[in-house]
This record gives sequence, C-alpha cells and structure tokens, in this order.
Amino acid sequence: MSEKKGLIIAYTGDGKGKTTAALGAALRAASRGMKTLMVQFLKEKTTSAEQDMPSSLTEYITIYPCGKGFVFDGDDISPHKEAAEAGWRYMEEELKSDRYDILILDEIAAALNLHLLPKESIITFLMEKTDGLHIILTGRAMPAELIEISDTATEMKEIKHAYHKGIDAAPGIDY
Repeated sequence: MSEKKGLIIAYTGDGKGKTTAALGAALRAASRGMKTLMVQFLKEKTTSAEQDMPSSLTEYITIYPCGKGFVFDGDDISPHKEAAEAGWRYMEEELKSDRYDILILDEIAAALNLHLLPKESIITFLMEKTDGLHIILTGRAMPAELIEISDTATEMKEIKHAYHKGIDAAPGIDY
C-alpha cells in the first residue's frame, strides 16, 4: 500500500465513460505494480468484457460483478438489494487483506439511488477509509454527499452518442 493519502474520485454524469475512466486508472496503476479491486453493483457476471481480463492483468486487477442487471420501474428490487449487500460484504472482506491500492465502486451511485445500500454506511466507510487507499466512485446522478466527500469529481456530459443514430453498442468499446 502507498504511504500517501488515498484520494476519493467520483465519475458521474449522463455521458459515456465513467466505468471506462475508472478502468483506465486501474490499468495505469497496474503498470506501477498497484492492485485494484473493482466491485460492480449492477453488472452481472460475463456481461462486460472487462470481466474477462487478459491473464497478465489479473494479478493486478480483480473485478467482482455482484449485480443482477439493470433495474426498471416496477421491478422487485429485493434480489438486487441482496446482491449489492453481498458485494459490499465481499469488498469488506477483501479489504481486510490490505493488498489493494485502489477500490472502484462501479455504479455505486445507482446502488444508492435505488436504495440497494444505505447511504449513511457508504459515507461512513468513505470518511473512515484506510489512508493509503484510493477509491473511485462511478454512476449517474452521484449523490451530492459523495461528491462533497470526493477529492476530485468529474461529470461526463453527453454531447453526442451513436445510440441516438441507431448504432448498437460496440463490443470492446461499450461493453
């Protein structure tokens, strides 16, 4: 673990690139010998290419998809809540090893906005985190409290998107 103060970084907004930016940080850190744990609160296992990472990176980047997929109005959120809680417990256990330099909480904003995890617990965790641990938060509509706690917050703004032209998501680019 680094002796320097760990940063809290938030990537939010309606534009594309929040998870991609977080993964870019993990890749950059891997080239420095740093280890990253990414917990994906919405994505299911095998739904995104980053989960099938090249073996040369798995020593440095661990991705734990715990989601049950996207949640739509009228959906029963109890399985999503159980999955998010299980992901949070996994993350807590993994962090006890003190082997990670970076923690990515992918779609944590959605998990909070959907009430899958208690906001107060997440805020407490962020305020009491290990000094050397960097934490990256992603998701649309990031709660103001998390932006306030963050050292850096970036809003991704959609200017134009291929989807609006009827172009499907591209493997390796979008998922």
